[in-house]
Amino acid sequence: MTPDQQRVFFEDQGYLVLEDFLSAEEIATCDTEIERLHGFAATLSEDDPNRKNFQLEPYADADTRQATDKPLLRKIEETRDYSDVFRDLAAHPKLIDMVRVLLGDDLLLFRSTLMLKPALHGSVHVFHQDSAYWPMKPPSLVTVSIALSDSSAENGCIQVIPESHKWGLQDWGLIAQDKDKPLTERDDLDLSRLTQVPLKTGSALMFHSLVVHGSGPNNSPNPRHTALYAYFPPTVTYSPSTGGPAEKTVPVIHGLEGATEITLRAGVEPNR
Repeated sequence: MTPDQQRVFFEDQGYLVLEDFLSAEEIATCDTEIERLHGFAATLSEDDPNRKNFQLEPYADADTRQATDKPLLRKIEETRDYSDVFRDLAAHPKLIDMVRVLLGDDLLLFRSTLMLKPALHGSVHVFHQDSAYWPMKPPSLVTVSIALSDSSAENGCIQVIPESHKWGLQDWGLIAQDKDKPLTERDDLDLSRLTQVPLKTGSALMFHSLVVHGSGPNNSPNPRHTALYAYFPPTVTYSPSTGGPAEKTVPVIHGLEGATEITLRAGVEPNR
């Protein structure tokens, strides 16, 4: 597809796949960095403020957790703060060229995360919309899920409902559930077009922050590693809930006259 066709497809269906944009060398670098981050997590004390960004797999039993010398992590948030590798991946030229097609030249970064679905224990992520949990309005961000290992039905690849970004913002509840839980207990969701999106290592799934999506458990003997980023244009404003921080500083990934970061203030568009 041409860039215009890709944008039209994304706007209509709510998602798009970018194939094989990472090299074997880049993937190997990411694998090594994930191992390093697991090692770093193992050094954090219970009262270390960084612990909040290194979330353990919530449904693994104590025996499983104790069987390894590294923490059984479900995810790592704010990866830019801990890793130059994953800071730089957010600005990968091939990736950003595609995000610019979807959102325009001025790009800010809302989220930088690693999802680590451990082998045999990776929890279910029930159907939800990202924007239901994010204080950003209008809800028109783009989430990018980069496969750092092959993603399949067996290891819980992402599933999307095409065109569900046209349904409007809804309430969902707790995302992470035990591996024997269904992807939804709602009976009002139209699942007739539910689409599994397996990815080869080095490919990415991009989806609108209102697209309904989820992922099953990891029943495979290997972990499924994913780098997640969420991008937005300056037309999206910060809208915290009552009592939330009045400001939020975010990185600039592209444009905005070369600025490196912008401080968002509640209800105010970033200065261009």
